[in-house]
Amino acid sequence: MDRELLWRRAEIIRQVRSFFDDRNYLSVDTPLLSPDLIPESCLEVFETQRIYPPGSRDQGRPYWLIPSPEIWMKKLLAEHPVSMYQICKCFRNGETTGRQHSPEFTMLEYYTTEADYMDSLRLTEELFHRLGAQGDLTPPFEQISVAEAFTRWAGFDLYKAAEDPKAMEAEARRLGLDPPAGLSVPALYDLIFIHAVEGQLPKDTPVALMDYPAFVPTLAKLNPGPSTAGLTAQRWELYVRGIELANCFTEETDPQVVRTFFQQEEAEKKQTALVPHAVDQHYWKIFDSPKGRAFPVCSGVAMGLDRLIMALTGRSSIEGVLPFTMG
Repeated sequence: MDRELLWRRAEIIRQVRSFFDDRNYLSVDTPLLSPDLIPESCLEVFETQRIYPPGSRDQGRPYWLIPSPEIWMKKLLAEHPVSMYQICKCFRNGETTGRQHSPEFTMLEYYTTEADYMDSLRLTEELFHRLGAQGDLTPPFEQISVAEAFTRWAGFDLYKAAEDPKAMEAEARRLGLDPPAGLSVPALYDLIFIHAVEGQLPKDTPVALMDYPAFVPTLAKLNPGPSTAGLTAQRWELYVRGIELANCFTEETDPQVVRTFFQQEEAEKKQTALVPHAVDQHYWKIFDSPKGRAFPVCSGVAMGLDRLIMALTGRSSIEGVLPFTMG
């Protein structure tokens, strides 16, 4: 990484901090190691071990590098319900190193209180303006619903097909895919999205892919819908030049919904994870107003800062904007 790009990277990070500081967001600094994590069946993590001094009665314990600061930031939000942001290192295992991925990367995560995912969309557009985004990065973002994207590029009604796994499987085969028998609707959705939809998203403008299906498990609040299969989540993902850059929710605050999510994802992760990790069985209680103060209505965004820098500096690979790369 040359010196000029190091300076440009530093300047972008300064501008990001200034953007949130000017809006009175609290800048926070939370641990990179955690004794437990939010269970996400789609992610693999890194494990390490805390070793105690010789002669100690403690035998040591495992810790995990965070894939996102979400687990800590939500604990802060429960205690101090104010808008906040963080720029930190995050770690995701089991992914290739290359044009879009690095096992260690820089995350920008921000939570806006008394806001929903549409408020966060407008805020993110303002951030792009502040960073001087031009050309194919210029806001406003094009908004395309997931349902519309499937109709346009996969050629079928997602929610109608999602009512029957066999119908989803048939659509996958029509598109030239060969799914194993017995895949669930969410798994078939992922297969079709990755191979038939994601690559077709416009690349000449930022695209906010809106209102993800509720059958994809997340901690996002749901929109009302005509049927269970038609329910959508208050979630968007931002794509820039065809690359996923950010993920946003209107955050779920119902403690029982959070508890159910943890239980379901933990059960799936026990069956599939290459690196199992501990789960805080009491995490849902931070949403349960233990001190008479409700968890704030808020919206959170997680953005890959290295990918943003890559886009703003016109680089085609994330490796080009990392001071050091991993093999």
